[in-house]
Amino acid sequence: MAKYMDVHPVNPQKRAIDQAVRILQEDGLIAYPTDSCYALGCRLGNKDGIDRIREIRKLDDKHHFTLMCENFAQLGQFVVVDNAVFRAIKASTPGNYTFILPATKEVPRRMMHPKKKTVGARIPDHVVTQALLEAMGEPLLTSTLLLPDEAEPLVQGWEIKERLDHVVDAVIDSGECGTTPTTVVDFSSGEAEIIRYGAGDPARFE
Repeated sequence: MAKYMDVHPVNPQKRAIDQAVRILQEDGLIAYPTDSCYALGCRLGNKDGIDRIREIRKLDDKHHFTLMCENFAQLGQFVVVDNAVFRAIKASTPGNYTFILPATKEVPRRMMHPKKKTVGARIPDHVVTQALLEAMGEPLLTSTLLLPDEAEPLVQGWEIKERLDHVVDAVIDSGECGTTPTTVVDFSSGEAEIIRYGAGDPARFE
């Protein structure tokens, strides 16, 4: 049964955040809010967590997992970013964008694209997510909480708890956070290619 955490959207309670971090550090899987919609998240080295996300979402091995990073310094440890791409991403973060980039050796092979050796990376503009990342001290391996055969992600914490009670370890509820996933920009070739139009303004990358 998943632990349900009611967390204040502006002043997240330290006790609740620390509790969520303990669950993550013990290789738990959580559902948590972001600046675009709810997501599933686990610790970077959590192999079972990756498998559970794949099972919940029915994902194949070509799915790009995303590293949810606290800041640009952290993001730079896990993806390769040249100067031109650096400027473009820096100007757009934190925000509703996911960037596909070549992964460094710090990224577990299981979460890379099998052929391209790329991974998604993003820096969220959400108080609760940032509090979680700061307390973790490392990125969260994450994927949008979009269930198979459903057009939109789940938006209510209580509904997520109800529907995923036996497949996640905790649900963090800090109110609705929208149904539109991030805009995804692929920089793996060095040039910006928008592969999903979402919450982030795509104009700067077109």
